[in-house]
Amino acid sequence: MSAHLLDGRGLSKQIRSELKTRVDTLKEKGVHPHLHVVVAAQDPASLAYVRMKRKWAEEVGIISTSWDVTPETSQSELMDHIATINQDPAIHGVLLQHPLPEHLDEDAALLGLGSEKDVDGITPQSLGRLTADLPGFRCATPLGMMKLLDHHRVDCTGKRAVVIGRSVILGKPAALMLLQKNATVTMAHSRTQNLPELCREADIVVAAVGKPEMVKGYWIKPGAIVLDAGYNKVEGRSGDVGDCEFESCAENASMITPVPGGVGPMTVASLLSNCVDAAESLLS
Repeated sequence: MSAHLLDGRGLSKQIRSELKTRVDTLKEKGVHPHLHVVVAAQDPASLAYVRMKRKWAEEVGIISTSWDVTPETSQSELMDHIATINQDPAIHGVLLQHPLPEHLDEDAALLGLGSEKDVDGITPQSLGRLTADLPGFRCATPLGMMKLLDHHRVDCTGKRAVVIGRSVILGKPAALMLLQKNATVTMAHSRTQNLPELCREADIVVAAVGKPEMVKGYWIKPGAIVLDAGYNKVEGRSGDVGDCEFESCAENASMITPVPGGVGPMTVASLLSNCVDAAESLLS
């Protein structure tokens, strides 16, 4: 392997240390940052992710509470709860954890949440502000990627970037954030024709398609930067794998995120950072 590892664990630890200092300052001024999570109580992956978020939130001094959505929760109960937390001045950030049970209208819930407390940056209002280059909370996962690039002093100006994946919570906002950094961005997906050839022209490849090890090493131009946002379970494999075939991609890339330990920790760190930003905005 020749690529330099973009260590999300190490950078997230540094960010959390800085957040703790900011939270301590807020507490001295009478503001105690509070993150509230709405989570489907029956989804093991969501519950595990929420546990990690809660652990890291408490580590930096952020209050972390949650509200469980069950198969018995009605749409009106969900919307009433969102209205209540929107109006609660003690709650600074709200995370609507995916996925909610199928009987609930998640789009309506996100619209009801709005942008003011949407520290995950995934409501239509937040995404609209990103598209319009207006201030607001940015989607936590692509924001974590941008923080990694900034930390390693990667200048995206003029570089060609290919984003594989078109989800509204990852691929599309990642493309917009790279555009803001003056990259020339091509959006692709699993049905894009000649995808390997397209990737071989890219200086930056973002893999966010949700297909295990889809991106092969020969797709990567020598010296390119690879950001792998995939987390996939594969039968017979002990750990999660990314959307990139790590070993072969690392042979050609100059920088690459590992899975796990790359984009994932940065997602949580960015979410917590957004929550502290929200609390600090009360004092400005």
